[in-house]
Amino acid sequence: MSKNILIRKTKEKEKTKTIQPRINPRKRQGYIMFLMILPFLILVFLFSYFPLHGLIYAFFDYRPPFRLFDTDFVGFRWFVILFDNPTRRNIIMRVLANTFAMSGLAILFSWLPMAFAVFLNLLNNKPFKLLVQTLTTLPNFISWVLVYSMAFFIFSSSGFINTLAVREGWLEQPILFLHERDNVWFTMLLWGIWKNLGWSAILYIAAISNIDQELYEAAYVDGAGRFRVLWHVTVPGLLPTYFVLLLLNIANFLSNGFEQFFVFSNAFNLDRIEVLDLYVFNLGIGQGNYSLAVAVSMMKSIISLVLLFTVNRLSKLVRDETII
Repeated sequence: MSKNILIRKTKEKEKTKTIQPRINPRKRQGYIMFLMILPFLILVFLFSYFPLHGLIYAFFDYRPPFRLFDTDFVGFRWFVILFDNPTRRNIIMRVLANTFAMSGLAILFSWLPMAFAVFLNLLNNKPFKLLVQTLTTLPNFISWVLVYSMAFFIFSSSGFINTLAVREGWLEQPILFLHERDNVWFTMLLWGIWKNLGWSAILYIAAISNIDQELYEAAYVDGAGRFRVLWHVTVPGLLPTYFVLLLLNIANFLSNGFEQFFVFSNAFNLDRIEVLDLYVFNLGIGQGNYSLAVAVSMMKSIISLVLLFTVNRLSKLVRDETII
């Protein structure tokens, strides 16, 4: 009797197993991947999308510590002030000139990471190659505060260079390198290249590894030398990646960073180093004019969006490829 009961139970279990739908392995892998990226999606929402509700401050005459809706609604007054007030218009033009200069120099030398990746790929000594790549990538993980601390230790009036030069009699008075305003655009470019060159080259190094090796073999069979192979195989293989990054940089033309210019700014060079992001910070946090700062930031976002679609359209016309 008990044996029949056991047989019946096993048959029922087998039926339930056959009835239960099996989850597709691809779907299960998709669920797992989604759960893995879910924390990052939450962070993107919290830091990139949730703060967008603060754009409403541009339409109010907000003054802390009052609540937003306890202040006056002024509509587009802050946007009109940006272009109607001559003093404010002159300041905006000066800030835009600094922003255009910094971003223009960065785009002008945007080929350096690609060139660095190409010549790094030519190194045959693998340990030395890894050492160079590591040493050039590490500065990307150093904060701009520490970079300025290093610059202050080396280039300040009491820094290493001035102390050594005055002690050895090479200089009578210390040179104020960090207070220099005439060459501050070029100085900021050099600091940016030093900090980001190795990190930016990683994308090109990955792109080099994806170039079809048969192209190299065919070039060597045809008698091409090392540099001719570099020019006719490696560089054309990197150009699509370069153009995509170039278009993204053009789209972000007005967003050239804040931390670098904030730590290097002082009373002597502020009029040449104050870019748009730093101006928004000084306007909102420094002067307490939050509504005008949000209005300037909104205008910057709108212009950046227009630039993105413009360069995307130009890319479609010129290269028959788009980035969005």
